[in-house]
Amino acid sequence: MTTTAQHKIGTGFDATSTAAEVLAGIDLSGKLALVTGGYSGIGIETTKALVNAGATVIVPARRRATAEEALAGIDNVEIDELDLSDLASVQAFADRFLATGRRLDLVITNAGIMACPETRVANGWEAQFATNHLGHYALVNRIWPAVADGARVVVLSSRGHFFSPVRWDDLQFTQGYEKWAAYGQAKTANVLFAVELNKLAADVQVFAVHPGGIWTPLQRHLSTEEKIERGWIDEAGNQLVKFKTPEQGAATTLFAATSPQLDGLGGVYLEDCDVAEAIAEDADPATTWSGVKAYATDPVQAERLWALSAEMTGVNAFA
Repeated sequence: MTTTAQHKIGTGFDATSTAAEVLAGIDLSGKLALVTGGYSGIGIETTKALVNAGATVIVPARRRATAEEALAGIDNVEIDELDLSDLASVQAFADRFLATGRRLDLVITNAGIMACPETRVANGWEAQFATNHLGHYALVNRIWPAVADGARVVVLSSRGHFFSPVRWDDLQFTQGYEKWAAYGQAKTANVLFAVELNKLAADVQVFAVHPGGIWTPLQRHLSTEEKIERGWIDEAGNQLVKFKTPEQGAATTLFAATSPQLDGLGGVYLEDCDVAEAIAEDADPATTWSGVKAYATDPVQAERLWALSAEMTGVNAFA
C-alpha cells in the first residue's frame, strides 16, 4: 500500500484520550491479537482494552511467571514464552503459534527496552537494536503466514527516534556506546520497519506509533540523578513534566490498531491519536516535543534496513 504524507487528519482525539475512548463503539469479538510486552506498563492497558472490546489476546513474555501474575483474572488472554533478544526463542514461539492454524487480526509490537547499560546479546549485537528492532522484525516475518488479510500491524516507536538515525557505519556501537543514541537508532528502525512492511504487505496496513511520555517500568535503567538532569523530577522527587497515564499511553496504539479513520493511510507515524507532522531533520530533541523526522520515514532507508535485517536474522517473509 502507498504511504501518505505526514499530516494531521483531525481525528477528534488528542493526547488526553484514553484507551476506552478510542475503542468506544468498536467491536473486536472473534478477533485475535498478539501484543508483545502486553503484561507491563502501557502493554497491559493495551491488553485489557482489547479484551474489553471482545478480542482474544496472545501475550508472549520473556518473564512468563511475571506475565501470569500481572494478567491474572483477565479473561481471554493466552500467555506464551518469547525472548525477543534470542532468535531461537522467536522461531520457537512462531512455530508453536503457526502450528495452531489460527489467523491474527492484530499484531502489536509493544515490548522494548530503553537506555540500558551497554549490553550484548548472544551473537554480539547491541541489545536495544537486537530487542526492539531485530527481534520484532524476525517475529513478524516468522508469523506472517498467519497474519490475516485486512489485519493491522502496529509498531511502537517513540519520540526517542529524534536521538539518532540508523548508524549505517557503526550499527552495533563498536566504536563507543551511548545509551540514548542506541535507543534512538532502535526507535528509528521501528518506524522504518513499519514503512517497508506496509509497502510489502498488499492486504495489511502497518502503522508506527509514539505512545507519549508515560511513567512505566521502561524507565527502570534511569537513575534519580538522570531523571533530575532531564527535567522530569525535582530534587524531592516531584514530577515536573506532565506524563500521560498508562491508559492514555495505550490510546494511540489502539487507535492505530482499530480506527476506520486510518483506512488507506498505512505506513504513517502516529502520536496523540492522530497522524504526526513531519519536522525538520535538525529539530532539537531538547525543545521539540512532537512530529517525525524525515530519516525515520525515508523509503530508501526503510528498504535498506529491511534488506540488512533479513541478512542478519536469516528470515524474510517476502523474499
